[in-house]
Amino acid sequence: MYHFFAEHENTFEEEGYINIVGGDVNHIKNVLRLKIGDEVLISTGDNIDYSCLIDSLSDDLVRVSIKEKKEKTNELPIEVYLFQGLPKQDKMELIIQKCVELGMKGFYPVAMKRCIVKLDKKKADNKIKRWNDISLSAAKQSKRSIIPEVYNVLDFKDALKEAGKLDKLILPYECADGMTHTKDVVNSIKPGDKVGIFIGPEGGFDRDELDMAMEAGCEIVTLGKRILRTETAGLMLMSVLMYNFEE
Repeated sequence: MYHFFAEHENTFEEEGYINIVGGDVNHIKNVLRLKIGDEVLISTGDNIDYSCLIDSLSDDLVRVSIKEKKEKTNELPIEVYLFQGLPKQDKMELIIQKCVELGMKGFYPVAMKRCIVKLDKKKADNKIKRWNDISLSAAKQSKRSIIPEVYNVLDFKDALKEAGKLDKLILPYECADGMTHTKDVVNSIKPGDKVGIFIGPEGGFDRDELDMAMEAGCEIVTLGKRILRTETAGLMLMSVLMYNFEE
């Protein structure tokens, strides 16, 4: 079943229909070549899914009738946010795509001291738009009930401030040791918790950043004896959390 997202203002649950507009109209008509009567899955981005049937197709609108409202969605019982040190090349695209598939709730690109990539405002704005498009595409593919948001680039201090709103903060560090502590930290997370994961760039964390993170309440953990790349570490930890909490 093909999966699309619809805005709240285009969702008319009491009347029994949803309007699909924008780029998805062309995709439905001319790429997928769906027909009247075909079934589609529609999400409204707030943990509500609808099984629907296509009622009508026009040049700028596809109207679907609501067949079933699904209260049980595809989201994890915890919210996980990735604070990712800006990586080189297109690694951020891979990180976002795969973490969306695994259940990540949101992304904060972070400009850290050892980041090789430096973004001015124009470049950052273009990157954020591109990254949110990738998140949307991955959310459709993996049948997420929400579209994980990629927020504006933060410096490390502001990232810690934003992370202070969460319940648990985890920072994998290559010099940490003791998988027992890592397992204890993961096992301490409960359904309903909001979790932040801090991942350093290719150059790792600066010592001052580690000190600031510990002062902010980050749990410093190891991910094992092998050194993981920046694009691997967040995926590994997100996979562990998904395995623990998938219902």
